[in-house]
Amino acid sequence: MCGILGVVATNPVNQLLYDGLQVLQHRGQDAAGIATSEGGRFHMHKGSGLVRDVFRTRNMRNLAGNWGIAHVRYPTAGSAYNAAEAQPFYVNSPFGLLLAHNGNLTNAGALKREMFLADLRHINTNSDSEVLLNVLAHELQAACNGLKLDEDAVFRAVAGVHRRCRGAYAVVVMIAGYGLLAFRDPYGIRPLVIGRNDTDAGSEWLVASESVAVDVLGFKLLRDVAPGEAVLIDTRGTFHSRQCAAKTVEAPCMFEFVYLARPDSIIDGVSVYESRVKMGEFLAEKLKRTHPHIDIDVVIPIPDSSRPAAMEMAHKLGLPYREGFVKNRYIGRTFIMPGQATRRKSVRQKLNTIPQEFRGKNVLLVDDSIVRGTTSKEIVTMAREAGANKVYLASAAPPVRYANVYGIDMPTRSELIASDRDEAQIGESIGADGLIYQDLEDLKAAVRAVNPAINCFETSCFDGIYITGDVTAEYLNGVESQRGEEKPGTGDASDDAEGGQLDLNLASGSEH
Repeated sequence: MCGILGVVATNPVNQLLYDGLQVLQHRGQDAAGIATSEGGRFHMHKGSGLVRDVFRTRNMRNLAGNWGIAHVRYPTAGSAYNAAEAQPFYVNSPFGLLLAHNGNLTNAGALKREMFLADLRHINTNSDSEVLLNVLAHELQAACNGLKLDEDAVFRAVAGVHRRCRGAYAVVVMIAGYGLLAFRDPYGIRPLVIGRNDTDAGSEWLVASESVAVDVLGFKLLRDVAPGEAVLIDTRGTFHSRQCAAKTVEAPCMFEFVYLARPDSIIDGVSVYESRVKMGEFLAEKLKRTHPHIDIDVVIPIPDSSRPAAMEMAHKLGLPYREGFVKNRYIGRTFIMPGQATRRKSVRQKLNTIPQEFRGKNVLLVDDSIVRGTTSKEIVTMAREAGANKVYLASAAPPVRYANVYGIDMPTRSELIASDRDEAQIGESIGADGLIYQDLEDLKAAVRAVNPAINCFETSCFDGIYITGDVTAEYLNGVESQRGEEKPGTGDASDDAEGGQLDLNLASGSEH
């Protein structure tokens, strides 16, 4: 999970990109980067840490130009603790390309070997995003065949990317001297939306991971980038689009609606907030059906993602809704923090109880999902320490039993509390008096109730069915082995804040 932005505007875009990254900060806290273009020159600054820590006034002044891209990074399997993998990535051949990517390629290893042996391209990092960039560069060079770059060549190159790349990818690319390219994998696993702002000087365009960036930056949401589609916006603001995949299936990642996206976003025509309210409605019905004799005094959400579901559960159950936890807004999301020890420590730093809401009561805690169980166990303990008589836990998502290979940090089954336990064993492990999980079909129905046009979802972490059809047991074992060999590093951001600036004069090296 990462956050990406691309903007073509009539005025300098550095502030727009910075503000957009701030809005998408929840999608990645590991690193941030911005690249802009002025004439034939790229300007880029990137480094480890939060957006507010990576960029200083002097960095922003250097990011000149009326179009650019930006990225907030969240490390997935094989890429943690490496500041060199902050995005965007750059390659100078054939035309000068900068790329930012959200997702994960499942055939990155095979592609990397192809790059070296057949395409004669060198990959400098372990990032699949750099592999994707070089695949695009190679396909673009082949599509142009030594001729002048045009939109047909760009779309043919994206079609080549779709033929070669497997997995999940939403991408924004700067093509030197030409314009902004954005495209989405043929399954639409990771989100990407288009916004437009009409000014006296002409139309401005924005593509982003979530519609909340479109709203906050003053653009109007047009639509999603369709699975397999590519959009191309030249430096004059002319918009082009084309379907570049031979076969497409709309199968958005269910975890976007459960947890990853902000509630005020609209993804694939689905209001994230409304879908979470519906999750609470379905979960309340299951609780009444399967646990009719549970005596509950109050419903309390585990902030923040579970609030809509908890409020609707309380309403449907006819129970009081109370805020029993106070959240420290300056602590990051524990789900995307590397390392179990870090997560355990941060739970107590992030949440504190209001004892009056727990003392002597039977409480129903509502969470969006239970992944490793680390947070859930700590929170159940906190509720008991605050004086709760009994503690029940409801999850708006089904048990997470399988690895996610499409860009979410759930790479090994050994880390997942539900991988080898049933519901009763999980409840016992986290110390709850009772545990209620959402049914997968109810979860799908909750999202589909907001947009009935979506017939398919990427739900592999719940059911083990990988939508791209190329994920084998051998691949999963390789991912687990890779994770086991990773060693934590310092991730030192002190030198990146000063040394992450890139200034590339491409005026003499591109022919458009």
